[in-house]
Amino acid sequence: MSETKIFSASGPRLYGLPSGVDFPAALIEGLRARLEGQPPEAIAQVELYVNTDRMRRRLRSLFDAGPASLLPKIRLVTDLADPLTRAQLPAPVPPLRRRLELTGLVSALLESAPELAPRAALFDLSDSLATLMEEMHGENVPPDAVAGLDVTDQSGHWDRALRFFNIVQQYFQDDSAPDAQAFTRRALALRLAQWELDPPQHPILIAGSTGSRGTTHAFMRAVSRLPQGAVILPGFDTDMPQNVWDMLNDPLTGEDHPQYRFAKLMRELDLNPSAVRDWAETQAPAPERNRVVSLALRPAPVTHQWLSEGPKLPDLPTAMEDVTLLEAPSLREEALAIALRLRQAAIDGTEAALITPDRMLTRQVTSALNHWGIVPDDSAGIPAQLTPPGRFLRLVADLFTRPLAADLMLSLLKHPLCHKGKDRGQHLLNTRDLELSIRRDGMPYPTPETLAEWGTKAERPAWAEWIAQLCTQHHPAPRPLSEWVETHLTLAEALVAGPDGTPAPLWDEVAGRRLRQITETLRAEAENGTAMSARDYADLFQALLSREEVRNPDTPHPRIRIWGTLEARVAGPELLILAGLNEGSWPESPAADPWLNRRMRAEAGLLLPERRIGLSAHDFQQAVAAPQVWLTRAMKSDDAETVPSRWINRLVNLMNGLPDRHGEEALTQMRDRAKPWLALARASEAPIHAEPAVRPSPAPPVDARPTQLSVTAIKRLVRDPYAIYANKVLNLKPLDPLMQAPDALMRGILTHKVIEDFIRETVSDPAQLTPERLREIAATELARIPFPTVRTLWQARVDRFSGWFVASEAERRQRAAPQEANFEITGQAELPMLGFTLTGTADRIDMDERGGAHVYDYKTGGAPTESQQKTFDKQLLLEAAMLLQGAFPNLKPRHIAAATYIQLKPGDPKEIPAPLDDCPPDQTWAEFTALIAAYMQADKGYTARRALMKDTDHADYDHLSRFGEWDVTAEAKLDPLT
Repeated sequence: MSETKIFSASGPRLYGLPSGVDFPAALIEGLRARLEGQPPEAIAQVELYVNTDRMRRRLRSLFDAGPASLLPKIRLVTDLADPLTRAQLPAPVPPLRRRLELTGLVSALLESAPELAPRAALFDLSDSLATLMEEMHGENVPPDAVAGLDVTDQSGHWDRALRFFNIVQQYFQDDSAPDAQAFTRRALALRLAQWELDPPQHPILIAGSTGSRGTTHAFMRAVSRLPQGAVILPGFDTDMPQNVWDMLNDPLTGEDHPQYRFAKLMRELDLNPSAVRDWAETQAPAPERNRVVSLALRPAPVTHQWLSEGPKLPDLPTAMEDVTLLEAPSLREEALAIALRLRQAAIDGTEAALITPDRMLTRQVTSALNHWGIVPDDSAGIPAQLTPPGRFLRLVADLFTRPLAADLMLSLLKHPLCHKGKDRGQHLLNTRDLELSIRRDGMPYPTPETLAEWGTKAERPAWAEWIAQLCTQHHPAPRPLSEWVETHLTLAEALVAGPDGTPAPLWDEVAGRRLRQITETLRAEAENGTAMSARDYADLFQALLSREEVRNPDTPHPRIRIWGTLEARVAGPELLILAGLNEGSWPESPAADPWLNRRMRAEAGLLLPERRIGLSAHDFQQAVAAPQVWLTRAMKSDDAETVPSRWINRLVNLMNGLPDRHGEEALTQMRDRAKPWLALARASEAPIHAEPAVRPSPAPPVDARPTQLSVTAIKRLVRDPYAIYANKVLNLKPLDPLMQAPDALMRGILTHKVIEDFIRETVSDPAQLTPERLREIAATELARIPFPTVRTLWQARVDRFSGWFVASEAERRQRAAPQEANFEITGQAELPMLGFTLTGTADRIDMDERGGAHVYDYKTGGAPTESQQKTFDKQLLLEAAMLLQGAFPNLKPRHIAAATYIQLKPGDPKEIPAPLDDCPPDQTWAEFTALIAAYMQADKGYTARRALMKDTDHADYDHLSRFGEWDVTAEAKLDPLT
């Protein structure tokens, strides 16, 4: 069979296709036109190299659509090794193995020289070092070129960087196992050497690549010179004049231009733009718009050409008639407007795609589309770490890093994959009961003993024994990576299976299968890792998952797509929505480079940060040339003003400066086309009008009202009656926190216990009445608190008031002798006529020789003032009145000698007496009886926030009373309930 020939002229050959065309379709059109008249088998001799798998799949689908023909050989530009070449080269090292090896080297360096970097930076350093090595291989930059840079280092940064470079020198030796980039570079070298001796005579085409990588760029140069080789450039700008092309010769000033890589390729091939011929007769859908965009994107040094060339542009309203400019007030409104437009496209049967690098925005759009049952075809998918098995495996890895805490335990037990086997309903019921017990009784750090105790009490010992395995997983000592992986996966599978070991679907579904691949790869390469701590292993696992994506397993909508910026050239939908057009989002801000600055990269021959901006600019120039285009951005992000993308800025500034071409009118029309969609977005979320709630004062039936309260609740009945209604009538109680923080309540309980133990001991042994003994008892009691910092702070509080307390205690004992039976004594008093009982617990009641009672109450914070006690806070006064009512057993005082708050506030410890003279017990009891009698009337409501001390005070039931829809100046509305 004779060799197929499609070119007659000698090379080098460059062809181009304009922005906006359906690149794969135009590529096939041009190929078939050049093969016209040749035998059917001629196309099978064509080798076609493309830049992405998606491009390859699209070409295959277009060929399959007909007419019937053989297929060319379609390969990726990163696959340059044929079977013969592969036989001559060592197999490439898997990327994970190389990163694990680097992690071990960097870890050893940090251990020997910890001043170089913090341990927490281990994986970031290893990963960035691996990325730099791959780039050096891809750009053919030897280590000597980096080490030999002329650096005037005053800070020592370069010396530190060189120490990291030195540990990876071995990977640049000729006999070292290559990574993927080095393998591709070596494969290219072998292929080029072979072509020098025997150049191929069949057609070899490279299509769709810009040559942004050094290896691909070198391959494109070589192919363009082959007897039947050619390069087809995507989005080639035929509107840019020669003098502008000539200026794109310095990467430091031109790298961020969309056509820079084409200019570099032409310069190296000694070609000018006129030598780049059209590959197909396909015309751009909006050539006039392409002229406008081309002028807007001129390099900064030549934007003065706007003045000379701008007036020659076509009429701008006509050129931009199919472009919509949407500037949303917020990110959410931008996402909603986009979703509404995509929904309309789905209804109309229009091919539409959203293109943006902002993954948060795409998730918001996907969520909005879900309301209408539209699942877009998202090319990126979901990060593996956010899938259900990814989250579960990360939680299991966290078990190794720290002692088990209640929040982590319950997060695991509640995960949909935990105990996925039989009896999952009972598992969830057990988990709920355990959580309520932890919230009620406290168990911040569960242990096998505390869980066994709960299991016995709850009559679920087997389940409690099964979850107790979570308590023993903390392993602070370093272990080999292979051991971590085995322990991790074994434990995860056991937790999914449940107590009876029933096989359960951890690795089922699309996400599970993808996670299985990732974990099996890690298991296979674990022997190449180093010993690491639990924290290092958890960080490594998190980093591995964060780099992988899981495609949406649902069947996507056939016409609605979400793409990254690179995919704009793959297909030609009727509508493209270019979203997130703000600086820092599109283009993305260059990532920080811990090794080389911009100038050093240029001198070494490495890629500049502007390369990514230039690639984004080229993607933008291609996408904005689609038949219908939306350009969207949010003017605010997280309540901060955003900066429009440089391309939007240039386009707007160019058009505003061309009144003769009706630029301002065109911009107005572009923005007006977006207004209906923004209005729809706002309308879709407009709340249904509802009258604000009034200040509630519910009045339940008398027989439903509480018939028993404690003395501490009376203050709440006076200040916030609604709280009593919610708690005692509706039986609603605030949910205690899962991890009960060491708050003021806990501090008060512990301080009361310390004082009670101290008083009991010193009653039987007065010699122990010393500040030192009080501090010792406090230290013993505080040792039970699992918060070291809090223990120290609370011990310091006791130390500060211990001297005063001991001295004042000696004075109190001169007045009346404490009796052990009268500590934390509980009593109750009846109101028979009202059927009501008042209960209370007195911290301490001492009796003097004359039968007088001395009532004491300890306060670790500020005690109520005299005026507050008279009106609102009547706890101590009520306890005194209860004493005279015979409420406390075995205590029948003749009179109340004193009622005193003992304020144990560091810096201001003191005694604050209750105003018994102004509020004698009989009067207090009468007032209390009148208060309860009032609330036993059917027309008396429990008013919300009746008399709180401050308007800013928080009440437990504010959300139930809908406080905020009303304020404290509002009149309460009596609401009789039946």
